[in-house]
Amino acid sequence: MIRLVLFDIDGTLVHTGGAGTRAFARAFASEFGVPQGTERLKFAGRTDVSLVREFFNLENIEPSPENFDRFFAAYLRWLREMIVDCKGGPCRGVPEFYQSLRAQPEPPLIGLLTGNIKQGARIKLERFDLWPWFAFGAFADDHEERDQIAATALRRGSQEYGRELLGEEVLVIGDTPLDIRCGRAIGAKVLAVATGGPTLQELEQHKPDWAVADLTHLSATQVLGRD
Repeated sequence: MIRLVLFDIDGTLVHTGGAGTRAFARAFASEFGVPQGTERLKFAGRTDVSLVREFFNLENIEPSPENFDRFFAAYLRWLREMIVDCKGGPCRGVPEFYQSLRAQPEPPLIGLLTGNIKQGARIKLERFDLWPWFAFGAFADDHEERDQIAATALRRGSQEYGRELLGEEVLVIGDTPLDIRCGRAIGAKVLAVATGGPTLQELEQHKPDWAVADLTHLSATQVLGRD
């Protein structure tokens, strides 16, 4: 039985109309003088820290703690500004699926497993009043590699739950092959949703436990193992 459900954010929970990518681009330009800094970066499923490190490497900028701090301070300023008027919202089926999880006789613990830094995640989710939905999370502040973020999420979920959870008691929900991979890294079941960039067929090639066009295509009880 699933005791812990972990949601990715971008393309899984919400669309922000590209506000995050635009905020990255503005921070690269304003802080490091590179106006097209996002053009060679692939964002889907990546962590914020790994993207910034790749940018620094491409532009021969020292990947020092000071430069990371400088970037993220600017990124958060731009994100707060851009998120206000973003064209986006919760992905199709998300509110209903979440409410169905919460309505179970023994509802699972629900947390975040995301490549966003924590404050970026909060800005995005607060824009759509979703931040209070989640008891805890694991973020790019915790580790640069997504598989390690998943391990942190499992550890924190176990602490919240009150005992060590097994991988088979965890469900990871995400929209990219990297979400599927990090779920497998902790032995979790994986639900892949084609609400981000990758198509349903692309996601199916990575053999998640479930792959659907969006969260209207299956019920919470199906994935929780309570049918």
